Amino acid sequence: MKDHTSFRIGGPADIYIEPRTPQEAAQCYRQLAEREIPVFVLGAGANILVSDLGIRAAVIDMGSLRGCSVTRSEQGHTLVARAGTPMSDASSLALEHGLSGLEFIYSMPGSVGGSVWMNARCYGRSISEVLLTVEHCGSSGRIVTMEAEQARFGYKSSPFQHSGSLILGATFSLVEGRRSQIEEKMQWIKRDRERKGHFLYPCAGSIFKNNREFGSPTGKLVDSLGLKGTCIGGACVSRLHGNIIVNTGAARAQEVRQLIRLLETEVRRAYGFQLEREILLVGQWDEEEA
Repeated sequence: MKDHTSFRIGGPADIYIEPRTPQEAAQCYRQLAEREIPVFVLGAGANILVSDLGIRAAVIDMGSLRGCSVTRSEQGHTLVARAGTPMSDASSLALEHGLSGLEFIYSMPGSVGGSVWMNARCYGRSISEVLLTVEHCGSSGRIVTMEAEQARFGYKSSPFQHSGSLILGATFSLVEGRRSQIEEKMQWIKRDRERKGHFLYPCAGSIFKNNREFGSPTGKLVDSLGLKGTCIGGACVSRLHGNIIVNTGAARAQEVRQLIRLLETEVRRAYGFQLEREILLVGQWDEEEA
């Protein structure tokens, strides 16, 4: 799995499936459910840490389900994208059509499906704010379309995190904008991510969620404790951002996991706060590592 995650970390999966169409994905999902085979759905491989021991399940890689299109009408402008489409591709297509709404998520290393699943949030906005509908299927393999009701989405949470549904695609609502202003915003966001070190080494983005009750973002809490640059093996807290752990070359999942625990312990000891993880631990973990 190290070849399929943004962390470049992870052991083998028992089964690896790469459907080419939404129908193939739905059929695979149904057949695996009928055989009671556990499933892990893989998007762009960001925001996850896969165990060194790998995944004892069938991995459905949605990365080949790509493509997006824009529709303009008097009723409104929409962008439809398949689940495996990189969010940056969707943002770029919106820019080409002079449409605003997705610039906040430009250069985030995630897919449409993954972004909807976690209700991705950055730069003060969440995917659910522009989400109209989601195409998905359950274990029966029947493909349905769901209206995206704001009330069902929360801070980095969505109804899909508990429904067991496979996200196949999504429709976003966009508005007219000036291309120059849209592009300027997108490039500013990309430069800001570069400044924070998102692209220097393999990583999974933010390790922890931000909690406003803590008074400061997680990165600043970690920084205040002098923990930036702390390493365990090949895993290091970024020297540029306290809420990012990077793989400096040959980091193991166990080392990243130990570093996550260290940050949790030190922040709790200093401030009394229990950090909430944003990163998902995936696969087979020894009990003491879970």
